[in-house]
Amino acid sequence: MNPARNLILVGPTGAGKTHLGPPLAAHFGLRLLDLDAAVEADTGMRVAALFEREGEAGFRAREHAMLHALLEDGDIVLVTGGGAVLDPRNRERMRTRGFVVHLQATPAQQLARLQGDRSRPLLARADRASVLEAMARVRTPLYAEVADLAFDTGRFDAGDAATGLINALEPLWKRNGVPA
Repeated sequence: MNPARNLILVGPTGAGKTHLGPPLAAHFGLRLLDLDAAVEADTGMRVAALFEREGEAGFRAREHAMLHALLEDGDIVLVTGGGAVLDPRNRERMRTRGFVVHLQATPAQQLARLQGDRSRPLLARADRASVLEAMARVRTPLYAEVADLAFDTGRFDAGDAATGLINALEPLWKRNGVPA
């Protein structure tokens, strides 16, 4: 059992990280932090604008620095971006500073959930299905590598996913030496 004081949500875009973060934080009495939102607040730029201005490598460098800083604190739910696991230093930081939950979703589920969303820079293309499949091939093993718990969000409707995840977490996660 991982005694970490932080819950860290990882998984592909559209898996439900942003949706599930608030109810988890409320249930467990934790602060909610969003990695992409923190990068945006720090730079004064949207993620899409950062990608355009600095490229993916520039964004990933900022993401790494912010992840490291946010995980200095304890008692947080950290919602990460789908690509945060690409950097091995990020994976190590997550493993050592939190209980990591891999929210799973298939590319087909992601496509359905992201139909009208044009805000994600890596999906700003016509061939979204093939992009999601390619990302899944690279990222899914990395999510699995860091995960203390894998949770299939496709098995639940939006309203029941939070309850299902809380029920899955309660027997597994300890915080500050006492059960959550």
